[in-house]
Amino acid sequence: MQFTTHYLSPLGDILLAADNTGLTGLWFDGAKYFGEGLSSSHREKDTPILEQTKEWLTVYFSGKEPSFCPPLHMSGTPFQLAVWEILRQIPYGKTSTYGEIGRIVAGQRGLPHMSAQAVGGAVGCNKISILIPCHRVLGTDGSLTGYAGGTDKKAWLLAIEKASVPPLSLTPQ
Repeated sequence: MQFTTHYLSPLGDILLAADNTGLTGLWFDGAKYFGEGLSSSHREKDTPILEQTKEWLTVYFSGKEPSFCPPLHMSGTPFQLAVWEILRQIPYGKTSTYGEIGRIVAGQRGLPHMSAQAVGGAVGCNKISILIPCHRVLGTDGSLTGYAGGTDKKAWLLAIEKASVPPLSLTPQ
């Protein structure tokens, strides 16, 4: 069973969803994939996971890096899950690129390369925005591309984190 609640952020209303395992969704109202993956039988109810997520968001939107993370329950293809795990490794205030993430995924899978477009597709399917920080992924030239909540929100999120540009390399040196 999925449960939902709302959180009013400085960027507008956010819908949160969770099951008994963890957070399953976080969408800005009006976002491109709003509510994708949300069960039609979900019920509005504040659960401990949703309350913990609200606390996390309150810390985050105050301009601080939260020292905890609510449990997450990601669902997607093996490729999407691999990309989302890489997103989770991008530190607060840092950025990466779709191409860099593609190189990491290719290395994990023993492939010579992975298309940045394929990575972009997986990033775009992220149902748990902000906590799985897809906003920290930039185009190769540092451009703010492809954020389902809108590039204005992406820019705001990076600004509150005082994100570094140029992108951080996640590949071991």
